[in-house]
Amino acid sequence: MSEQGARYMATDKAGTVFVRWYMVTVVALEAGDTSPAHYSERDGLVSTLKAGKGRKVFIVGVGMTHFDKPGRRKDVDYPDYGIEAGTKALLDAGISYDDVEFAAVGYCYGDSTCGQRVLYGLGMNQIPIINVNNNCSTGSTAIYLCRQAIEGGLYDCALALGFEKMSPGSLQTYFKDREAPTIWGSKIMGETRGIDPKAPGAAQKFGNAGIEYMEKYGAKPIHMAMIGEKNHRHSTLNPYSQFMDQYTLDEVVKSRTIFGPLTMLQCCPTSDGSGAVIVCSEEFVKKHRLEPQAVEIVAQTMATDSYKPIGTKSSMEVAGFDMTKRAAQDAYKIAGVTRDDIGVVELHDCFSANELITYDALGLCDTGKAHLLIESGNATHGGKYVINPSGGLISKGHPLGATGIAQATELTWQLRGWCGKRQVPNLRYALQHNVGLGGAVVVGIYKKATFANGAEKNLKGWQDPRERFGYNPAVECRGIKKEDLQKVMAKGGSLAGRPDNLVYQPKL
Repeated sequence: MSEQGARYMATDKAGTVFVRWYMVTVVALEAGDTSPAHYSERDGLVSTLKAGKGRKVFIVGVGMTHFDKPGRRKDVDYPDYGIEAGTKALLDAGISYDDVEFAAVGYCYGDSTCGQRVLYGLGMNQIPIINVNNNCSTGSTAIYLCRQAIEGGLYDCALALGFEKMSPGSLQTYFKDREAPTIWGSKIMGETRGIDPKAPGAAQKFGNAGIEYMEKYGAKPIHMAMIGEKNHRHSTLNPYSQFMDQYTLDEVVKSRTIFGPLTMLQCCPTSDGSGAVIVCSEEFVKKHRLEPQAVEIVAQTMATDSYKPIGTKSSMEVAGFDMTKRAAQDAYKIAGVTRDDIGVVELHDCFSANELITYDALGLCDTGKAHLLIESGNATHGGKYVINPSGGLISKGHPLGATGIAQATELTWQLRGWCGKRQVPNLRYALQHNVGLGGAVVVGIYKKATFANGAEKNLKGWQDPRERFGYNPAVECRGIKKEDLQKVMAKGGSLAGRPDNLVYQPKL
């Protein structure tokens, strides 16, 4: 046992269970046993398999704004972005804010209770509103909280909303007078690979993960460049993308080097924007006759870091490889599916290196074969999977609080068959992955909802949401109008006024 472990046993009086966990972990790591199979509930890692044992949970409404370069629209503030996305999601579901019983609002850059400020523009009806900050996985964490509330029977309808109004350039640390929550990963990186003071910290962490994958399995920098080329190509068909330009592989390779194998066209930008989803129970779906548009969340798991990155000093583990693998394995088990059932994937490609290692962590390929997946064409249209048909974070953009919700929005549109030229055919299941350093990961598996009476196929009286919009929001990005907000506002009034006397005019 390590000296550190012995000291901890001598001073900790909280309980033998925790002490035993600490002993097993330290001894195993010192013995060199760092395989994922080693980590189990016996070692203090709580299983996520209990998730998914409650009521069925569905997405019935989605909406998002265009993702913008920070500061491009100086007249638009975060409430404007959030109200637009929320209005669109409510219109999509054909309900009003009065039907929402609970909300989780995600953002990373803003003062406390910004979630209330946004949603008060839709209604001030005293529902519980929780503000969420979980780094880059914030948006999916908001969905996770809403799904839990529905699954557990607390509510029948919840709103998950995420937004961001960011600063230009790479991510910054704003609180200089205290320790950063990701400092332990930075220390490991400094000890093992050094720190480049001229390169962005996130690019170094994920870039080093890609370098480690190359060292272990023979991948090359060109494979990461292929991912950048693919995602920029995909984004040309997504009207919500911050960037819609297509680049050749050679242009991706020759763009400005950011760190190691990563060039500028393989790195996501910071962004302004918002997304929203309406999550509900089966009873709510049937009551509001929403079966034809419902998408079921058949599994959703969250995991945080294990001790493994500290014990192994692995750059891949610092980037969240092990927690992604754990969450994915549990999600497959809960859903009762394998990778062969998945047709479309939205995953966290903050950098091309992270997309590469995530193929492996999600089990989309055999161990060590991620580079062969992109090389073979099996990550794009015509291949086994279509990965990041939206353009991903690299090209669509990355407003942290909205990213996971935008992923869910794309997958909902895909499962409905609305996506036009970027539509993935013959879909059965969709997979979502959203990770944040510090850390947390959410993995979700979705499918087009089916019901015992077949109501999803032919339901009398159902109105296609595209008729309410007057256009197909999956293939056309528009703002909202005064009358759109009036349709969904709570009857009791809001910061925008009452539905019949709108005092707030959206700037979008």
